Amino acid sequence: MFSSTYKEARRRFLDTAAQHKLAVDTRVLEGVAGLQGETLATDVVRIGPADAKRLLVLTSATHGVEGFCGSGAQIALMRDEALPALIEKLGVAMLLVHAINPYGFSYLSRTTEGNVDLNRNSVDFSQPLPQNAGYAELHDLLIPAHWPPDDANVAAIRGYIETRGQWAYQQAVTTGQYTHPQGMFYGGEAPAWSTRTMRALLAEYGETCGAIAWIDFHTGLGPSGFGAKICVGDVTRARRWWGADVTSPADGTSIAADVAGPLLDTLRQTCPHASIASIAIEYGTVPLTDMLDMLRADVWVRHHPDAPEALKADIRRQIRAAFYIDDDIWRGMIVGQARAAVLQALYGLSREDV
Repeated sequence: MFSSTYKEARRRFLDTAAQHKLAVDTRVLEGVAGLQGETLATDVVRIGPADAKRLLVLTSATHGVEGFCGSGAQIALMRDEALPALIEKLGVAMLLVHAINPYGFSYLSRTTEGNVDLNRNSVDFSQPLPQNAGYAELHDLLIPAHWPPDDANVAAIRGYIETRGQWAYQQAVTTGQYTHPQGMFYGGEAPAWSTRTMRALLAEYGETCGAIAWIDFHTGLGPSGFGAKICVGDVTRARRWWGADVTSPADGTSIAADVAGPLLDTLRQTCPHASIASIAIEYGTVPLTDMLDMLRADVWVRHHPDAPEALKADIRRQIRAAFYIDDDIWRGMIVGQARAAVLQALYGLSREDV
């Protein structure tokens, strides 16, 4: 159920849908081909009663290269023979959105075709944008002229962390920024295609629903294989649906920074008529500094198309390894925790008054 490329993951998702006689709603990213020349698309499957007033949304590849995890979880859930009967019994529909950022998934990048981080893109662009002076201070160090970084660059980054602390470094780098289009964690200057597509899907499939839950699958932070539940929005309802271990960047209990414009905010913006709660499940992979170094490499290789092919291929291989652990135990932890979170959401939704 887990794949080694976006092309393979998409084929496996579509084949699984066909095997279970599930209709697929496909939204194609026009004008851009994948790394292997393939079509880039977001594919959507809805499971459950046609008249369901409660909806569970599951998304993968918000941060492209992290899609290997989410895609595998979605395919495992489609293959779960016990779920359809439970969904029917509870009167809850399930919407699987496969590869909301197909470009990043295909090119083994965190960001979109425009280098936009979707979890920094759902801001109101008609208003003054968030400022991040910490990132501006670090930008030139983060994206060096050559890769891998030289000894002076490594020493400068280490000195920053030793002086300011690991958390200050994570905050400065990951909070998001809107001033360096070729930099890391760039929020864009307008809603990206993926953000617009997600809004359209929520508006269409959530229009008649009185209660909506959303699980967005991510990787990269925390202990390897552990799925931290991170809430964006109503923490009280999220803890009622998913348990007391739900954390929040807003109250300092989360391993993630408190960022502006996460994709999960599109649910609140698009479906104000519904009772909603959303979480990201963040599965750990490698140590934080290693993960951030691979995101630095991601931005570097994107803006150095003339780099040797062997170097680009090696960087992409390392990026993939930083966000997807090719190991049966890790994959088993992903599927098991995903299924538990889905069951929690289904039962939580079923108890919600609509």
